[in-house]
This record gives sequence, structure tokens and C-alpha cells, in this order.
Amino acid sequence: MAYSVPPMEGDEDHQFNTEKAGWPMWEVFIRQRRGMSHVHCGSLHAPDPETAVQNARDVYTRRQEGVSIWVVPSNAITAFDPEDAADYIDANAKPYRHATYYDIPEEVGHM
Repeated sequence: MAYSVPPMEGDEDHQFNTEKAGWPMWEVFIRQRRGMSHVHCGSLHAPDPETAVQNARDVYTRRQEGVSIWVVPSNAITAFDPEDAADYIDANAKPYRHATYYDIPEEVGHM
């Protein structure tokens, strides 16, 4: 279930529709080093994916910090309402996911 973020107080005067102008919003994800995950670092407007990657590199990376950049159209991202979180299984209700759930045999010693 998707939800929209309400505008902050005072933002009403500065809103404009960039979709009509042909500049959709892109979400930017950057991986700092090999072996790490991509992290959402911001949003930007660009007319196409290639320009979005170029702008993301200029705006969100400095001194060759990022090794990989992903840009995703904002309208392609779906999120659930935090109030619906109770409908999902609580990960803490699965104790077998934690190492403390298992007994360590005596012959193993300490870990």
C-alpha cells in the first residue's frame, strides 16, 4: 500500500509539477565501496536516466567516493504504510534467527 508524504509547512508556495515539464524525479542510490550495499542518498530531477546518473555523480559523489550509482524513477518505488506494519510477521518472533537460540555443544568450547 503506497502513501504520499504530506508537504511541510511553508512548502505550499514552492511546489510545482515537474512531471508536466518533462523532468521526473529520480531516487539516487550509491555504493561507497565494493562489497557494501547501495544506500539511498537523495533525489533529483532529470529528463532521462543518463542525465540522472550524470547529475547524481556530480551532486552526490565527490573525489571518486562512489563505485556504483543507481537511479530509479520515484514513481517506480512502492512503499507500505508504517501503520500497516502490524500486518507483517514480526522478525523478533522468530528466535531461530538469533545465535542465542541454539545450544553450543561442550566439545566446541567457547566461540
